[in-house]
Amino acid sequence: MTKVGRALLSVHDKTGVVDFAKGLSALGIEIVSTGGTAKLLRESGVPVVDVAQLTGFPEMLDGRVKTLHPKVHGGILARRDVPAHMQALDAHGIGPIDLVVVALYPFEQTVARPGVTLDEAVENIDIGGPSMIRGAAKNSGAVGVITDPSQYAPVLDELRGSGGTLTAETRSRLALEAFRRTAQYDAAIASYLGRIAAGPQSGGDFPVRLSLEAERLQHLRYGENPHQAAAFYRPVGTALGLGAAEQLHGPELSYNNLLDWSAALGLLLEFDDPAAVVIKHTNPCGVALGACVAEAMSRAKACDPVSIYGGIVGVNRRLDLATVKELSGILLEILFAPDFAMDALEELRRTKKKCRVLRLPCLAADYPGRMRDVRSVLGGLLVQEADLTDLDPAALKVVSRRAPTEAEMQALRFAWRVAKHAKSNAIVLTTADQVVGVGAGQMNRVDSARIAVMRARANGLETKGAVCASDAFFPFRDGLDVVAEAGATAVIHPGGSLRDEEVVKAADEHGLAMVVCGIRHFKH
Repeated sequence: MTKVGRALLSVHDKTGVVDFAKGLSALGIEIVSTGGTAKLLRESGVPVVDVAQLTGFPEMLDGRVKTLHPKVHGGILARRDVPAHMQALDAHGIGPIDLVVVALYPFEQTVARPGVTLDEAVENIDIGGPSMIRGAAKNSGAVGVITDPSQYAPVLDELRGSGGTLTAETRSRLALEAFRRTAQYDAAIASYLGRIAAGPQSGGDFPVRLSLEAERLQHLRYGENPHQAAAFYRPVGTALGLGAAEQLHGPELSYNNLLDWSAALGLLLEFDDPAAVVIKHTNPCGVALGACVAEAMSRAKACDPVSIYGGIVGVNRRLDLATVKELSGILLEILFAPDFAMDALEELRRTKKKCRVLRLPCLAADYPGRMRDVRSVLGGLLVQEADLTDLDPAALKVVSRRAPTEAEMQALRFAWRVAKHAKSNAIVLTTADQVVGVGAGQMNRVDSARIAVMRARANGLETKGAVCASDAFFPFRDGLDVVAEAGATAVIHPGGSLRDEEVVKAADEHGLAMVVCGIRHFKH
């Protein structure tokens, strides 16, 4: 093991660097630093050697050139086990650098800002930082490299406990993380410049080359089936979504749990009022609003009291004991909420041993992870913008003789939000605040309509007076006839079928109010 005698610190993100530098200095490690980092450390009482003093050459070009010098890179790259390398250092008066600490210019954060210019972006492309990181990582046989403040504490602890040395395992691990960081950084630059080159009229939001960087959060017991291996990854830089949740109780998550939970979260984010959702096999089988989440939960459970067993349940308010009591005796795979009352959590831990109870940091409709969907197909990837489109009241068009009442219109808005999250072909029957029946994932729309009516009647829910949402147009009148004969009074669908006139005529025959919105919500 090589004892750390000199460390070079050059960080844009100054989080924790003063305490770290003080810890290094207390171990007798000489600290070399640059620009603002050196100024901060000196003002904090940490002895510092400026890079300009080390190299004998001043920083220049507005700081673009400061560490790009043989007395820096020679000290980093020299192999300690090669006599000729060490003789070269001696001959040129270069001292070894045993620890490199670099936090790169914030390119990713810069280009994420609305209205950022190309000049601003380019000025935030770090040159010397990646060079030092890669040099230290390449020479990890003797040099340690730190690229994130989260690494300060464990490295300092190891140095303190080992007389100022780092193990080969630690240096190798740090080198791996360093190469990952520079790869992520370069990919972000290439992606941004690719969008600029493509221009706004050339699909610029979809770069010619797509780089995905994600960290594995956990191995899963298996995939969709026991013979399939699987793991759960979170995209680097994602602060919200499933990967940010805190599990409070229950066994590990499974592959299918995560798929269903994602579907439940996407649906729950549609609502601002207190809401409860139930998902089974990625389809909604219970959705309701209420004055409080306990009331919403009671209504959501009533939508399909059979299918809720083994389901995924989520609410968008603090979950209280009254809500837990609504779920008494029901086997759940997942129950999630933004927060839990202590007595509710204690009751869940006591009564639902196998239920995974998860707290999400927040339930806001602007989840970054919803902005783009990436799916694998055999031999490729599909990338699309997430379906965040809601109804535009100005675009709605009444095509039937009878216009919907205000109450019907409120119910149609609710039904449309739910239908958006059911697999196509989707037919959803609802009131203004509760799902009545769902038909989803069928090969034709008339079967979906029949299933929606059948599910409602099987669960003792009234279809007379309900409204209907269809995720795509009615290709024939037969599906509309089914829901009308079941007592639906209003329907919303995109329109655009060759037989729209026939479908509108059917609506008028049944006395239905029909609204077309021009927005299709296929979900495959």
